[in-house]
Amino acid sequence: MKHIVKIMALLVALSAIWISLLQTSVLPESYTWLLPLYSIVTLGCYGLLMVGVGLMRFPTCPQESLLLQEDIVEAKGFLKEKGVDVGSD
Repeated sequence: MKHIVKIMALLVALSAIWISLLQTSVLPESYTWLLPLYSIVTLGCYGLLMVGVGLMRFPTCPQESLLLQEDIVEAKGFLKEKGVDVGSD
């Protein structure tokens, strides 16, 4: 419940800033109307950047890979005993 209150407070603050920019002549009106769109595009770019950085830093675990391969071989053997076709080896 606390997070929704923080998000709502942030949205209210951003809306107040945006409305105040619309009322004053600090920025040209054509730019001010596009600020929410620019914010959404910027947030999307930031999200894609964070996903890309996370993928580049994804750790490899060779020991876990070997354990997983052993589990796969064991599972294939178990399923073959039960008569299930598990594909080619």
